[in-house]
Amino acid sequence: MISAEITGYFQYLPPEYHIINMPSSPTSSLNYLNDLIINNNYSSSSNSQDLMMSNNSTSDEDHHQSIVILDERKQRRMLSNRESARRSRMRKQRHLDELQAQVIRLRNENNCLIDKLNQVSETQDSVLKENSKLKEEASDLRQLVCELKSNKNNNNSFPREFEDN
Repeated sequence: MISAEITGYFQYLPPEYHIINMPSSPTSSLNYLNDLIINNNYSSSSNSQDLMMSNNSTSDEDHHQSIVILDERKQRRMLSNRESARRSRMRKQRHLDELQAQVIRLRNENNCLIDKLNQVSETQDSVLKENSKLKEEASDLRQLVCELKSNKNNNNSFPREFEDN
């Protein structure tokens, strides 16, 4: 084996087994690794596969966990948006109900005002008729007073008229 290949196996070992001063010759490096593996009850194939699987599974777990976190965030956001939309619909419905109640109240108020206007209009008509009648009576009375005054000037005619009747 080439020494670069041997040193490549170190990436699969946990940090506590990394070698700071690696032997310089490839044979001694290989022997050193074999001793390390045998003394720590590692088989080289299963250890490297286990470590690779561990790294891959950790990577897969991290990836899966990040997807789960994103899905959870998406679900929370969707739920939040649904709740916000529900509140918005409720506000809109409440506003619509208030507007409908206001329309009913204003229509009732309008009807009352129309009734009052009709009553005032009828009262005005009767007052105008009465006023006209009173003006006529006042005119008749003025005319009578004028006649009485003119008869008074003719002193003799006023009592005679009453005497004849």
